Amino acid sequence: MRVVHGGRTVVDTRRAIRVLETSQPPAFYVPADDIDTGRLTPSDHSTWCEWKGEAQYWQLDDVDDAAWSYPRPNPEFTAITDHFAFYAQKVDECWVDDERVAPNAGNFYGGWITSAVVGPFKGGPGTHGW
Repeated sequence: MRVVHGGRTVVDTRRAIRVLETSQPPAFYVPADDIDTGRLTPSDHSTWCEWKGEAQYWQLDDVDDAAWSYPRPNPEFTAITDHFAFYAQKVDECWVDDERVAPNAGNFYGGWITSAVVGPFKGGPGTHGW
């Protein structure tokens, strides 16, 4: 999978962890080693997920809260420690294999929609959020 923003690749990995979220498309969590983390700065924003725990948000270049992570996830989700997920709606391009991803509708849910993913989803009406 890849994330491209500002004409530069931010993520290029074959080690993403696909996490199925409740009533939304999957999110992909990427190990920090496969990210240009020099382009990320921590945000003051955080949220709470009943399943994963407290999320920390990250600014990518000039885009507020473009990514999130779970520095200390709940025990069932320790596999995503030191991994980051990106909002497809806040970056220029997201790819799974050679398919460009469509973002989950809205600005809260970070799911990635491909041709293999069918809705409806939280955050928007219909089968697809675009």
